[in-house]
Amino acid sequence: MDFIRFEIMFRSQLFNNSVKKGMFAVLGSQKIIYKKPLKRWSTFSITLSLEGWDEKWVYHKHTFTQKNQVCAIGYTKAAFWKGKKAQNIDQILKNSGVTLNEMNPSANVLKLFETDYELLKETEEAT
Repeated sequence: MDFIRFEIMFRSQLFNNSVKKGMFAVLGSQKIIYKKPLKRWSTFSITLSLEGWDEKWVYHKHTFTQKNQVCAIGYTKAAFWKGKKAQNIDQILKNSGVTLNEMNPSANVLKLFETDYELLKETEEAT
């Protein structure tokens, strides 16, 4: 899933308006839902869809297909960081030529990630 996101970044103005300005991409979380197994070394396709963004995070959907069947769907939440601080996604996207003022992720996508911090906190408390 990382490869397709980086490929799009490098082929667009996003690279010039993030990495070349000292920012680096950070994956905040990812979820994968498998419908059918993707066997090792088998050929499959991935389609990346932008699901929206907020001030800090960009949300993507990755659809894995094999033999014209959906085998898995992955969701990611990513940001750009510089100097230990998440950067404003709205400004980065505007500088990169995105003409939409906003694209809010759906409630279902946000719900996938809403308990991430609680899970981390539980793990820290248990150790």
